[in-house]
Amino acid sequence: MAAEGIWSIGELAERASVTVKTVRFYSDRGLLPEAGRSSGGHRRYGPEALDRLRLIRSLRTLDLPVPTVGRVLDQDDTLEDVIAGRLRELGSRLTALRWQEASLRLLQDCTAGERAERLRLLGAVPALPDTAALVRFWRRTLPVRLPARVAATVVDAAVPQPPEDPTPAQVLAFARLHALVSDAMADGRRLVVHPDDGDGRPSVLYEGLGEAYALAAPDLRAGRAPRAGEALDCFVSAYARSHGTRGTADTPAFRRSLKGTLAQGAHPVIGRYWQLAAELATPASGPAEPTPGAAHYWLCAALGGDIAADVTRDTP
Repeated sequence: MAAEGIWSIGELAERASVTVKTVRFYSDRGLLPEAGRSSGGHRRYGPEALDRLRLIRSLRTLDLPVPTVGRVLDQDDTLEDVIAGRLRELGSRLTALRWQEASLRLLQDCTAGERAERLRLLGAVPALPDTAALVRFWRRTLPVRLPARVAATVVDAAVPQPPEDPTPAQVLAFARLHALVSDAMADGRRLVVHPDDGDGRPSVLYEGLGEAYALAAPDLRAGRAPRAGEALDCFVSAYARSHGTRGTADTPAFRRSLKGTLAQGAHPVIGRYWQLAAELATPASGPAEPTPGAAHYWLCAALGGDIAADVTRDTP
């Protein structure tokens, strides 16, 4: 007969509506301290064990691992931190499942010939897509002399984030983008982002271009045709100020020269990158946020139109 307020393992199990095996499991792992042992060596528990056992069961229904439950009970980890971590983990798992669903739909809605190529592309992408390969690509592609602070800003703007709930088209765009940068890095040759990367002061160029892209973004969102204005002036100024060791003036002659230089274009891989990045950034509904590549091409077109207009004005 147990003493008053002291329960056997069976009594505790009955009060908690669990099995004796469950009580023994948590006891053996140190989560449920015993009040003592009977003369026959049987486990005994006090009333506080019931509250602790109920808390353990509640934490376990959240699918928390037993070691994590133990740290919460011992107050080594706060319950708030554990919940936050669990939510992050579940968010990642849900995102992975949404990507898996979109990938399956991508494979379902295609011809047999397309399916083999899509399987190859998808097989190279992690189950939970990340941008590590894209970041490495840009860090190797940007000018070596570019300061770390400026390089980080450029990379942040250039690398699109995979959507949490992608469409099949976005899954395909990301898989192609991943393959594009992987092949480019395997090739080993350095790509040219801007035709005059090797000349002048790259930090001045990239900081100025970032400002110009931001100024052009409202026109791109509104679907306006390329045009002269503040964004174009900032764009040309970035190239002029970075030209050589001291920069040069923004003159009609410089603009004509710059147009010719930009007409050579960046490496084809860079052009394809921006095309795929735009596809990845296109939401299921609503306009897409313009990429730096879209802003660059818009400004190049604006420069061409500005020069054409200038020539027209000068023609008798």
